[in-house]
Amino acid sequence: MTGLGRRARQAARRMALASSEQKNAALRAMAASIRTRAASILAANAEDLAEAAATSRTPAFIDRLTLNPERLEAIAEAVESVAALPDPVGRVLARFERPNGLRIERIATPLGVIGVIFESRPNVTADAGALCLKAGNAAILRTGSESFRSALAIADAMGEGLERAGLPADAVRLVPTRDRAAVGAMLTGLDGNLDVIVPRGGRSLVARVQEEARVPVFAHLEGLNHVFVHERADLEMAKAIVLNAKMRRTGVCGSAETLLVDGACAATHLKPLVLMLLDAGCAVRGDAATQAVDPRVTPATEEDWRTEYLDAIISVRVVGGLDEAVAHIETYGSHHTDSIVTDDAAVAEHFLRQVDSAIVLHNASTQFADGGEFGFGAEIGIATGRMHARGPVGVEQLTSFKYHIHGSGQTRP
Repeated sequence: MTGLGRRARQAARRMALASSEQKNAALRAMAASIRTRAASILAANAEDLAEAAATSRTPAFIDRLTLNPERLEAIAEAVESVAALPDPVGRVLARFERPNGLRIERIATPLGVIGVIFESRPNVTADAGALCLKAGNAAILRTGSESFRSALAIADAMGEGLERAGLPADAVRLVPTRDRAAVGAMLTGLDGNLDVIVPRGGRSLVARVQEEARVPVFAHLEGLNHVFVHERADLEMAKAIVLNAKMRRTGVCGSAETLLVDGACAATHLKPLVLMLLDAGCAVRGDAATQAVDPRVTPATEEDWRTEYLDAIISVRVVGGLDEAVAHIETYGSHHTDSIVTDDAAVAEHFLRQVDSAIVLHNASTQFADGGEFGFGAEIGIATGRMHARGPVGVEQLTSFKYHIHGSGQTRP
């Protein structure tokens, strides 16, 4: 691990000086290599899937882990799309002149070496590596053990693309072991060679990283997301948004986990929403009012309001209006993504201002919590903290800055 960090630091120095053309050529070569190696990547994924099936993983987990030709092509296209983004390095963020004639510029610079610790999503390997590279950084990637073979095959393909473009393969490396001690080594900073860590996964992973890391952390906390259907919500719009937010892909971090229905419209909106979810194959756990809708609804416990299911399960509660909905989200949410459905612009504005989440939506599905949907090309994760990066972490969020000062012989009195 120490050698991995040292080589990444050397690679980061080279990447910081790489031109936009070099980085873009490398990204295109990486995408081409992923396509060329498709058969071996899919074979590695088949081994991961067989192992996961043998351990009785949930269907949602298997879906997150699964690669097929279409998903692998989407991964390659995502890497190519990063090449099409503007280069974030070297941007002049501010420019001003002091009374003494000093001209000061704030210039965007790479962060350095970025460690990304993520759970079993093979696509994160490519997304994280591509974004770090575009921002002039080196990346050390640590995947969950369940996707180790898939991630390693993708990372090897990316390294091949880097070398073909004349850049160091060490700029994107997967930690070559499943040993959990590797995570501990990363949290210590690899002898000063790691500049920031991005954890992407469940609460236990993020909590461990935040508690033990000796380097800065961009926290990607679990997506305990809510949809609040206000009394002024159009029912058909609410049904479409709720169904998409929960069931489009239940295993992604933008999936809705709790539905809040305004008591003022419960008589007209609650039953259609609950029956729609049940008929779509979603298990519903609800409060007393929700249980009265249909015998298939099971009681919700206190723990349900705090659970990121990542599965076809949703908790449902009737609340006494906007303020109670906001209070529930503040109490149980993870500051990730929350949505309101309403035709009342003033209520929507209040919700957007009061809900302290990285992404807050009005009349739209929580599944838009994705860097690609923001036009960022891809993302490493959704940062739920308040420092430096918040929301989708794309190329701009993977830069820092320094000051360039131009003088004409000034000395300080």
